[in-house]
Amino acid sequence: MGRTSDAKEKLLRVAFELIWQQSYGSVSVDDICERAKVKKGSFYYFFPSKSDLAVAAYEEQWQTSRPKYDRLFSPLVPPLERIDNYCRGIYESQKETQQKTGRVLGCPFASVGCELSTQDEKIRHKSQEMFDRMCKYLENTLRDAHKEELIGEQDFSMKACTIFSLITGMLLQAKVKNDSEILRDLSPIILQMIGAPAPIITAGFISPGKNSPHAMLHRP
Repeated sequence: MGRTSDAKEKLLRVAFELIWQQSYGSVSVDDICERAKVKKGSFYYFFPSKSDLAVAAYEEQWQTSRPKYDRLFSPLVPPLERIDNYCRGIYESQKETQQKTGRVLGCPFASVGCELSTQDEKIRHKSQEMFDRMCKYLENTLRDAHKEELIGEQDFSMKACTIFSLITGMLLQAKVKNDSEILRDLSPIILQMIGAPAPIITAGFISPGKNSPHAMLHRP
C-alpha cells in the first residue's frame, strides 16, 4: 500500500481535483485510484465509499484554504479592502484556472452541492457547511464596516448570504459561458449592494472616487 499518509493525501487531492474539473458522477473510484497511483484496496482502507472520500476531500481543501481566508478577512484589514481583495481573488483564481485547464471551473463547493444535494445528504450538508463558513466571513466584514460608519444599519447575516448567493451565481454564469471576465467587476457590484461608496469603473478597471472611503484602500 505504500506510505499510509502519502496514499491518503494523494486520494484526497486527486478526488478534489477530478470532481471539480469534471463532476462527481463522471468520476469513478477507479479513475481516482489510477490518477493517484493508489491501489483500490488502499482506497477502501481509508474510505467506505466515494461519497465519504468526497466529503473528506472537500473538508481537506477547506482547511488548506482557511489560512488564506483568515488573511483576506483579517480584522487588521479595513472592511472594504477585505471585500475588494476577496472579489479580486475570485476573479484572478478563476482566470488562472481557465488559463491552465481551458475552462472556468466555478466554485467547487457549489458545483458538487448542486449536483448532489437531492441525492447525497452527506455531500449536501458539507456544501452547506462551506457556504455558512464563507457567509460568516462576509457577515463579520459587514459588521466591521458598519462600526466604522462605512455602511448603514442592515440585516448583516441576510446581506452576507445575499452577497454570497450573488457570487456563486456569477461563478456559475462564468462557468457556463466559460468566461472569467464576467467576474472582473464583482467588487463594485457588492459595494453597491451594501450601500458603500461606489468606485468609478473605466473600461473594466476600478478607479475609486477621490474622496470615497474605498479610494483610501488604493492609496500608498
